[in-house]
Amino acid sequence: MLRRFAILGLAVACAASGIAAAGAAAAQEIRRTELGRAPVSGDDTREIIMQLVEFPPGATSPRHVHNGEESFYVIEGGTVQVPGKEPRERPAGERGINPRGLAHAGYTVVGDRTIKILSVYVVDKGKPLQEPAP
Repeated sequence: MLRRFAILGLAVACAASGIAAAGAAAAQEIRRTELGRAPVSGDDTREIIMQLVEFPPGATSPRHVHNGEESFYVIEGGTVQVPGKEPRERPAGERGINPRGLAHAGYTVVGDRTIKILSVYVVDKGKPLQEPAP
């Protein structure tokens, strides 16, 4: 009887850890909310896309490039770390422009804060918004 309870307890613990791991994996996904999309005036080949991008703790943004330009503004900052380097802050108010084809990101969010970034892209129509960096 005691053995049955031990096996049942082990099964419950394994199931709970599986649920926790699944929850943690879901929490690590980058969330992209499209806020708007429009063609570039007088240019049938490009479009403007505006997104709110949220990087929760533990999320990894792989190195990537865009088929066009990206301008960004950090709404809520946090700490990120590139493998092999010291953690660094992405403070609220940080802003920048990533030119076409510039490989960027490649970091993991560390700490307990979700980083929120407003990104505006001017990209080629019909191509993926981002692709893995070569």
